[in-house]
Amino acid sequence: MEEHIVVGMDIGTTKVCAVVAEADAFNNINVLGVGLAKSHGLHRGVVVNIDKTVAAVKAAIGEAERTSGVSVQNVLVGIAGDHVQSFQSRGVVTIASRDREITQRDVQRLIEDTTHVAMPADREILHVIPQEFIVDGQDGVLDPVGMNGVRLEANVHIISGLVSAAKNIYRCIEKAGYQVADIVLEPLASSFSVLHDDEKEVGVALIDIGGGTTDIAVFEDGTIRHTAVIAVAGSKVTDDIRKGLGVMRDQAEALKCRFGTALVDLVDENEDIRIPGLGGRPEKSISRGTLAQIIQPRMEEILEIAAIEIKRSGYARHLSAGVVLTGGGSLIRGTAELGAEVLGMETRVGLPTGLAGGLVEEVADPKFATGVGLALYGLQPEIMCRTPLLQDGVGRPSSTIGLYGDGGLNPSNGMSLVHRIAGRMKGWFDEL
Repeated sequence: MEEHIVVGMDIGTTKVCAVVAEADAFNNINVLGVGLAKSHGLHRGVVVNIDKTVAAVKAAIGEAERTSGVSVQNVLVGIAGDHVQSFQSRGVVTIASRDREITQRDVQRLIEDTTHVAMPADREILHVIPQEFIVDGQDGVLDPVGMNGVRLEANVHIISGLVSAAKNIYRCIEKAGYQVADIVLEPLASSFSVLHDDEKEVGVALIDIGGGTTDIAVFEDGTIRHTAVIAVAGSKVTDDIRKGLGVMRDQAEALKCRFGTALVDLVDENEDIRIPGLGGRPEKSISRGTLAQIIQPRMEEILEIAAIEIKRSGYARHLSAGVVLTGGGSLIRGTAELGAEVLGMETRVGLPTGLAGGLVEEVADPKFATGVGLALYGLQPEIMCRTPLLQDGVGRPSSTIGLYGDGGLNPSNGMSLVHRIAGRMKGWFDEL
């Protein structure tokens, strides 16, 4: 692929989505192609069947190639699952140079120092996201490079996941015939496409309701403060409908998407739905109110667990912009209204933004939030951090070395921490 064309791949529990995008000469981002395939090889965001996942990846990328006319070689892939954990870390280094000027090398040493934490053998760091720097006790510094000081400290947000979960994603992409350019936490990717900068500045929580997992990300002062993944999501709603009405899973999914309502108060009780009978039995009729009574308790549970996570982050009172819901689960009618009622905050449904042309209308749907976000990150990697904290010799954040290669790096900067992390993750597959 050309450097200005990237492919974002959302490997979800119910669907696999591939988004091909490019940046033109004016830095406008155009969607060239989209591919969708049903996913049967994952459970709660984690690969449980390699062959089925490989088949879905091939189908989604094949469709994206046909619509875009681009031959795909590398993809940016998302990772989720309730194995994902995040925590805050703090590091400190001294400035040894004679003039006491803080350099990029000092920042890299500091970021590496923040990762010296006890980590189980089965877990690896996925992301290290700087939040603020402290120079000689002065906090609130966003970019310390060029400043003078003796003591440099940093607070960072570290996201970790199971080594086996990442290995299996790499294995699926490799077996499908492609290479993994980078791996990104899915709620982070979704935030790139559905959240506005002013929302991140004043405080906002993103709740991405997928098929197998519900992903949560909390932002304030323009940076991420908390991430979590919970294993209750849209598939549980479908299961409730299947068991409650005695229908096949595909029929339950269709009923949820076409007639489902998350808030009983919004339903016309007199409107009936025809349900096909099983085993040659005649059709039966139920009211939309009955369907809503099945859906609402589960959606309330999802939102209540999300509320607990938001409260646990310590930023619940700082979210002036409220909550943004996205993902396929947010498409159920009345979800925003139910969210406002359960969470007690202003709530809206987030659609992918930041696109200029191409198949913009085709991806203007919450279910494409992660795929579009991955593509945006590939084309504008600086969106990972609010300031150019980890810049390499060619002006790209070092967390994207896996995507762009290291040909443009300034050797004097040394190998960045994130480069080493990416190298270790790519080495996992070689060890298999």
